[in-house]
Amino acid sequence: MTAVTAFFEAHPMLWETLKLILTAVVTFVVVTLVLRLERKASKRLIGKRNTINVRFVENIARFVVIFLAVQWVVMSSSITQSFGKVFFQGTTVIAAIAGFAAQPVIADMICGLMLSATKPFDIGDRIELEDGTGGIVKDITLRHVMLQDIDTVVRIIPNSKLNGMRITNMSYRSRLRSVLFRFHVAYDTDVERAASVIADAVRESPYSVPAKPGEGYGPVYFLEYQDSSLVMATTVYYEPTTRTEIVKDDINTRVKRALEAEGIEIPYSYVNVVMNQKQKGRPTAPGQKNGRKGD
Repeated sequence: MTAVTAFFEAHPMLWETLKLILTAVVTFVVVTLVLRLERKASKRLIGKRNTINVRFVENIARFVVIFLAVQWVVMSSSITQSFGKVFFQGTTVIAAIAGFAAQPVIADMICGLMLSATKPFDIGDRIELEDGTGGIVKDITLRHVMLQDIDTVVRIIPNSKLNGMRITNMSYRSRLRSVLFRFHVAYDTDVERAASVIADAVRESPYSVPAKPGEGYGPVYFLEYQDSSLVMATTVYYEPTTRTEIVKDDINTRVKRALEAEGIEIPYSYVNVVMNQKQKGRPTAPGQKNGRKGD
């Protein structure tokens, strides 16, 4: 050991380099283990309470752990200590970064904190923004909110942009999501019979659930008269994990088949064209014979 110590004392730069490498390796291993434990713990927590608060706090915790780990490694060796003091302790540099390059990042983080605190939506809610963008909230990071659209389409929206827009929440503070269906039937339809057929079709769907545990499904209402039909409507409730497109497809298909099976007409708009028979006796133009032009 004396020879090794003497060697490193004779080559201090080599020792500092080796110490920096060993510290970085050990720190990387420790941080990896900590993040894995944190991920397992958060999965258990999120499994019971999958909220934007949990997601946002989880992302902040990861950022803090990584930031402290990098600072520890940089400050552990004299080779990088001077850089670390300037970067981590130099208020001028930090202020410059915050004032120029980091402005959008800081804005998104602050807006993400505001969204997490006010909770206009939660993980699993279907929302629609004032510009027409919509989807299911899948996750929130320090900078973005991720909206799941149809199939594999994911819309990533900055927190600052989303925080300043009008948001329509389809399932605000509700365990279930819902969608309103409107069905048109002919004027001579028995309204009570049509309501019963629609209610049975909704109840038979594997995606629809009662509005509240132990209660029935959403009632069917006769809403209004239109030019050529009567409008029936009902609200269908379903689990947050089910896509709205799937529910609409199933319910619309089942109700159409049920109404047709019961002989209830589904009207559609059409136009009657009446030909003026007096056109037959109209004089022909000069140079044109009766019949087709050019005969």
